[in-house]
Amino acid sequence: MRSFAWPAAAAIAVLGTLLITGGAALGYAQSSAGFSNWAAVVVSGDYHAGDRGRTEAFDNARRDVSAELLKVGFAPSNLLQFSARPGRYPDDNARYSNPASVESHLADLAGSTSGGCLLYFTSHVKLGGLVMGRDILDPQHMAHIVDSACGARPTVVVISSCYSGIFIEDLKAPNRLIITAARPDRRSFGCGQNDRYPYFDSCVVESLPKARTFEDLAALAEVCVGRLEAKRRETYPSEPQLSVGALVADKLPALR
Repeated sequence: MRSFAWPAAAAIAVLGTLLITGGAALGYAQSSAGFSNWAAVVVSGDYHAGDRGRTEAFDNARRDVSAELLKVGFAPSNLLQFSARPGRYPDDNARYSNPASVESHLADLAGSTSGGCLLYFTSHVKLGGLVMGRDILDPQHMAHIVDSACGARPTVVVISSCYSGIFIEDLKAPNRLIITAARPDRRSFGCGQNDRYPYFDSCVVESLPKARTFEDLAALAEVCVGRLEAKRRETYPSEPQLSVGALVADKLPALR
């Protein structure tokens, strides 16, 4: 397994190669089965801004990340959305966002599919865990949810929040690729009342149509986040993290 952050300069240096080769330069083969039989959940855990006002940023990200995932081949029937305010978005058919609901629905999805799993979370971190509605999902519980539903299947977990690197140690496994918006000791940005998306989610939405692989997506998002943070002159950049299990690369379909 390799676990690392993409330094901005290094990410820029490899982007050309990644985009030309579709990831072949990193030495892995890609599955041709696609994502149509994968189980996927996209979770917005909160609707509060950093100043405790209200924000649409997390739900905007949930909706638009889901739309981009459908474009790369995830089946609508196998992708479920979760929101802390599902009644506000009736067209999205979102479930209520709490750990028990995500755990139950993901288990059902995994039971009716034979491909891998994708979990995408966007929220705040509080008390050492991810805010999900009125609850907190800590790293150990998230790992339990993924272990129980997905087991040895190829699995991608993306976590967009401050300090989201805290989840990697409990989640990492040979069959998993994990992307987080920040180091364990760093904030991420863009969850104000007037922000359309958190910075990291904005970069995922921007980068998914360009990325050929999930590692490619991580590199593109890293550069994008760095650009946004430099514009804001952040003293302590978030430094998104990437963990790639030793067995997962050969099992992941290409994004395009």
